[in-house]
Amino acid sequence: MPATTLRAAGIVTLVAAALLGSAYALGRSLIPEASPRATSVTADDPRYADQPPETDPTPPPTASSSPSPQSRAEQRQLVREGDGPFGSLTTTESSRVALTFDDGPDPQYTPQVLALLKEYGVKATFCLVGENVQSYPELVRDIVADGHTLCNHSWEHDLSLGQRSSDAIRADLRRTNEAILSAAPNARIAYFRQPGGNWTAPAVSVCEDLGMTPLHWAVDPSDWQVPGAAQITRVVMTETGPGSIVLMHDAGGDRTGTVAALRNLLPELMSRYQLEALPTGTT
Repeated sequence: MPATTLRAAGIVTLVAAALLGSAYALGRSLIPEASPRATSVTADDPRYADQPPETDPTPPPTASSSPSPQSRAEQRQLVREGDGPFGSLTTTESSRVALTFDDGPDPQYTPQVLALLKEYGVKATFCLVGENVQSYPELVRDIVADGHTLCNHSWEHDLSLGQRSSDAIRADLRRTNEAILSAAPNARIAYFRQPGGNWTAPAVSVCEDLGMTPLHWAVDPSDWQVPGAAQITRVVMTETGPGSIVLMHDAGGDRTGTVAALRNLLPELMSRYQLEALPTGTT
């Protein structure tokens, strides 16, 4: 075969191959690519029913985010401080209301208060002053026998007790506890109330070291100022709410108005709340 004929045949073959390649590439470009997920599952496929979205719409937590409810509950379990001065208790931590009586026992007014509480079947908390306990131990036994809760209120109602040294505070509280236990050996002294509510960090620390809870109050009718039964009643009924700890006095002066107010308060409070002695198992 002549050389010219061979060259012509080769050129024709190359042109044909090029044309076929171009046609194939053009055809592929006209076919859309299929989605990989569309070829494997549908939106209703049960295998993906519990899968999270591909992009989480919830922003990541920041340093200023509030803690979750679970973490708040854990914090409450770890910290049992009250919301009063230096973490002292001002509420019963329930819907119940607690009546507390300070400065006794007193031979004139404590028996009247005990009689009214017994008449209405109410338990209360008595914050006792050591020197009065020493003078009237039989009244401490009456308080315990009626099922009321006991609270240490210092030896001689020293308003500046919290300003003294920790050793002095400890000696005062121990002396008072010893007097209470001498009068009522099986008594449980679960609380300490700082005279005048003049709390300090050392006073709280010492009372907790001795196994007592610092006890404050939420409602104070200032009955120690002898405002009269009507005023005491009005303040207590107006300011008391669920969980309130109410402060009154059964000693330390003329408590005629307090006893008269209590006679009115007990049925009124019982119609609205459940009254309780503070629990002795707090600490």
